Amino acid sequence: MKSLLTFIFVLFSSQLHAVATDWQLSFQNPATDLMQKVISLHDGILIVMTAITLFVLFLLFYVSWRFSAKRNPNPSSTTHNTIIEVLWTAIPVVILVVMAVPSFKLLYQQEKSETYDMTVKVIGHQWYWEYEYPDHGDFYFESYMIQDEDLQEGDLRLLTVDNPLVIPANKNVQILITAGDVLHSWAVPSMGLKTDAVPGRLNETWVNVKEPGTYRGQCSEICGTGHGFMPVVVKVLPENEFMAWVNEAKNNYAINEDIQPITSSEIDEELVLSKNDVLNIEFEENKL
Repeated sequence: MKSLLTFIFVLFSSQLHAVATDWQLSFQNPATDLMQKVISLHDGILIVMTAITLFVLFLLFYVSWRFSAKRNPNPSSTTHNTIIEVLWTAIPVVILVVMAVPSFKLLYQQEKSETYDMTVKVIGHQWYWEYEYPDHGDFYFESYMIQDEDLQEGDLRLLTVDNPLVIPANKNVQILITAGDVLHSWAVPSMGLKTDAVPGRLNETWVNVKEPGTYRGQCSEICGTGHGFMPVVVKVLPENEFMAWVNEAKNNYAINEDIQPITSSEIDEELVLSKNDVLNIEFEENKL
């Protein structure tokens, strides 16, 4: 009895954990409104599934008892019942439709938002992630897992990286996801994110994290021998701290600021000079 009570306590208290823990049976604490909706939908469907399972189990026991050979030495010759057959076909259809409507609605909400405050691009590689910031100087950096021998106190093994993805809190962040080699999957459970990274294809999702903090996930596609070593770490900062990080990141990772765009006049001048050089060469050759 004590073990049963302990199991029930763990089952219903597992949502209190901020990160994944040993023997956890439910979700992590939701970091976004979308993840809260995922949990609510899951709990609602779980109740429906439990009720159906208990009802069918009751029917099995009742039929075994009510129509046993001992209680019915002369079995009934009834072959079918039209009303019951219609009911056991129609009721499951209604139940599935009732569950499908909120499911499709949530899938649509997870894919797109009406407005975005910024965009980041995620590219999966064997076996690391690359993050690009097209709205903040178009810089990018790579995110590798910290090896066991380099872990510091407080770091989580297999879930710590050198350069996490950094985004602001309370902002709609569009996330474009693709891959450079094979299939990957960018997943952060507490945010309700799990989107495939497919070479040659751009998948889209978004996130709005309410509370600053560090959120962790992993590649959820079996992408090769290094599959288990592709952690995802998202660091969420207040807006002012995020902008300060962007200014620092531009100096550390920027690749486009030193490249000056060529104006149309410079292009025309270069073409004229090239043409003159060709004419001068032809003139000298003819002169000789």
